Amino acid sequence: MATANATRRGPEASEYDYVIVGAGTAGCVLAARLSERDGARVLLLEAGGPATLVLLKVPQAWPALMGTEVDWCYATVPQTGTAHRDHVMPAGKVLGGSSAINAMAHIRGHRANFDRWAREGATGWEYDSVLPYFKRSEHAEGRDPAYRGVGGPLRVTPARNRHPLSQALFDAALEVGIPATEDSNGKQPEGVCWHELNIVDGARQSAAAAYLEPIRRRPGLTIETGALALRVLLDGDRCVGVEYAVDGRTRRVRATEEVVLSAGAVGSPKLLMLSGLGPERHLRELGIGVVEDLPGVGANLHDHPLAGITYEARRPVEPGANQHGEVSALQRTGPDVDEPDLQFVFIDVPFHPPSLEGPANGYTIGFAVMTPVSRGTVRLAGPDPTQAPRIDPNYLAEQEDVRRMLIGFQRAREIGAASALAEWRARQVLPGLEVVDGAAARDYVARCTGTYFHLVGTCAIGQVVDPQLRVRGIGGLRVADASVMPSIVSANTNATTVMIGERAAALIADGAQ
Repeated sequence: MATANATRRGPEASEYDYVIVGAGTAGCVLAARLSERDGARVLLLEAGGPATLVLLKVPQAWPALMGTEVDWCYATVPQTGTAHRDHVMPAGKVLGGSSAINAMAHIRGHRANFDRWAREGATGWEYDSVLPYFKRSEHAEGRDPAYRGVGGPLRVTPARNRHPLSQALFDAALEVGIPATEDSNGKQPEGVCWHELNIVDGARQSAAAAYLEPIRRRPGLTIETGALALRVLLDGDRCVGVEYAVDGRTRRVRATEEVVLSAGAVGSPKLLMLSGLGPERHLRELGIGVVEDLPGVGANLHDHPLAGITYEARRPVEPGANQHGEVSALQRTGPDVDEPDLQFVFIDVPFHPPSLEGPANGYTIGFAVMTPVSRGTVRLAGPDPTQAPRIDPNYLAEQEDVRRMLIGFQRAREIGAASALAEWRARQVLPGLEVVDGAAARDYVARCTGTYFHLVGTCAIGQVVDPQLRVRGIGGLRVADASVMPSIVSANTNATTVMIGERAAALIADGAQ
């Protein structure tokens, strides 16, 4: 998509009603919704470029986007819980953000996730309150209107042209006793399902394609790409604008109403800390003047730890028409668990860490803990805005996460051994049939676990922002992206991030009336 209404300004300050930092999932939603108001002047700043790379449109190509110019190319610090490995941490650096490079699964999460948010301090974010914003975002034909919406920007459907291997994996899950559900975003999200995808007419539908492309000529909306935010501008205890760099030149833009950070679970806390808003001790160590001591900035980082069992296929696995993962299953590790805490994702290619050697022709049964208790941090590596921060998800630091990953390991093996997969299964390559349980299984989980690309929590509601997403102690500044989740949802996180953008726009509009 070409840059909409793009401008290049001189060093003098320009002025808008709203300045949004980051054209990722939530930022695209905000730009579209805030610019709907008559006379509203909205500036959307994106460090990456327009979505012109051909592979961005190709659903099957998402793994090839990692490490390219549309990826921030982050990496974690070495993780004790995963055999002291560091992990690549992709994040979209392009219009659409991570929705432009992710695996396109559109799954909301469970009712209990959002009711938990309310208990954790996110008053007004319980399921019944956020459901209208999920519905507003989507066009889901033929679904239960009590839970699903029509007429929204995102056209979501289960996989078309389903892969025969996905059907066999679906049948294997049924065989081991996982019940089927028709709609993972409806009344009953638990069970195995053909989950919905952000694929329209065979092409990826990113948040930019859904929300920005249709309004690219809307008066009052300016989208500026190649614009790296350096810090927010403060006048006492109020945010009044943003300083950013384009083509090596520094510019300032003022916001007469509000600045909204939508730079993601890494970018938003990074920008707050560069601006003197964060943990006092950390900022002073780096020589950054402290404007507001906010210990929660960059804390509470977590992700779904993901591992998998990989099989060599008995016959060639032909390329699929979708995004390699058309089926998933949501379960609980035990009958006394309050909300689903384990997901299986069925992948029609070998998917494993590069440190492990898998087959050339095969498939993977992935398993992930959906409600991890381990928590990590995002911290600045230095005061230079161009320097990548230190990302520490602290994977598997808590033994409760290890215990549940081992349950996922055993259940994934049961699925993999089902007779429904007999015509596909040649042999289990990772970890191999000799790894059964005990220390060997724990070692394999440590060596195999990595990111699910679902970082959240670093500007959490109740810790950094209030339930209206306003940064504590600072007027005119909000955060709206995955970083505000107090705790992660039992699903891939993009659909929930869309909802956050929708609800943030409504909160801002209500405050402007």
